[in-house]
Amino acid sequence: MMRTSNPVLSENVFAQTRADGGSETMSIQGTVNKSFFLLLLLAISAGWVWNKFWQPGQIFEDQVMSARAALIPFVMGGAIVGFVFALVTCFVKKWAAVTAPIYAIAQGFFLGGFSALMELTYPGIVVQAVGLTFGTLFSLLLAYKSGLIKVSQNFRLGVFAATGAIALFYLVSMILGFFNIQVPMIHQSGPIGIGFSLFVVGIAALNLVLDFDFIEQGAHSGAPKYMEWYGAFGLLVTLIWLYLEILRLLAKLRDRR
Repeated sequence: MMRTSNPVLSENVFAQTRADGGSETMSIQGTVNKSFFLLLLLAISAGWVWNKFWQPGQIFEDQVMSARAALIPFVMGGAIVGFVFALVTCFVKKWAAVTAPIYAIAQGFFLGGFSALMELTYPGIVVQAVGLTFGTLFSLLLAYKSGLIKVSQNFRLGVFAATGAIALFYLVSMILGFFNIQVPMIHQSGPIGIGFSLFVVGIAALNLVLDFDFIEQGAHSGAPKYMEWYGAFGLLVTLIWLYLEILRLLAKLRDRR
């Protein structure tokens, strides 16, 4: 039985859609190609926002405030549109060939704006976060393909439980935030906050391993062709989560200096 803690690539997704895709079936290479295409769309939209508002060199305080105000609509708009199209993709998987690229573009606007905001506060942090994200991706892919990491049922269950606990914690923190109640230490730059971020980064990275395995199993089980787009979409969701958590960790480490 296949299981992944990525809510997009949930249990039985491929099995439920196997009979709906006609004669063509999902392939690993097709999913890889579509993953690169979605990453390209995300990079283009993120780069457009970044280049529009980020200018290297000395930046004065009034320019920083102006740039932050101008970036907020891209951050909020991209996050909302991305969330909407993520839901549509999850509920109507056959539309993934259209909705997944729109999601990637919207998330590019969000990440481009959010990254520029982080760069204004922590110069150089974005290059570090991007490098660590893709370094983690390719290292884990190599480890998975070489057999150094084996995806057992206990491995799946452990990552699934940890991911669910993190999601629940973030949800509770968000609800408490509406009442101006902050969870102590976890979101701060002390040892506990940094340890928590290291844990979350580790779980996000392990989700990539589960995604690799789930996509491979989906291809071997003869899932319909449109599931290549859905598998690529699910992998992109995990990569975005990993990047944001690495940014959060690096920001905490900078604050300790």
